[in-house]
Amino acid sequence: MGSEPTNVKRTLRKSIIARRDALPEADRSAMSAIITRKIGGLAAYVDAEVVLAYMSFGSEFETGDFVRGVLETGKTLILPRLNRDRCGLDLYRVTDLEDGLEAGIWGIREPRGGTMLEDFSLLDFILVPGVAFSRDGGRLGYGGGFYDRLLVGKRPDALALAAAFSVQMVEKVPLEANDIPVDGIVTETGEYVRRF
Repeated sequence: MGSEPTNVKRTLRKSIIARRDALPEADRSAMSAIITRKIGGLAAYVDAEVVLAYMSFGSEFETGDFVRGVLETGKTLILPRLNRDRCGLDLYRVTDLEDGLEAGIWGIREPRGGTMLEDFSLLDFILVPGVAFSRDGGRLGYGGGFYDRLLVGKRPDALALAAAFSVQMVEKVPLEANDIPVDGIVTETGEYVRRF
């Protein structure tokens, strides 16, 4: 019985990634641009000074324009780097997207190093990756639990937001006790929020 949620998650993850992969690259780029504009107009983002984001890979929402926008508007950009020793994410301030990043373990661009953010409570806005989402904030990640562990310690008034394509929205995400929901999801066709 204990592995049943895991099997449901694995099946859903595979199905949604296949659905996302099937989107033409030009469509993903156009939808990513729409989502980036929507997020950029949110009061929670406009007011944020310290923003945690991530560098996209594969068929994910393309974060390139978003992270460049964070830097261009004078906000502090924080990006994660996988720490395999403690099975978690280390957070670093990034000021240079060209020379400040390198390919990590799965080919995802990560900070080379630099100034580590030790105080998680400094984060004002958190862009969270994921595979599938439900309107009530349910989030299915890639299975490592890295962001669930990270979100446990977020400041209550800091917004944890996911950017996703509408094909990633599902009726219900199978959640377990250690799964942390996001505060909202923005897609190219709508916004699904628990709170802003």
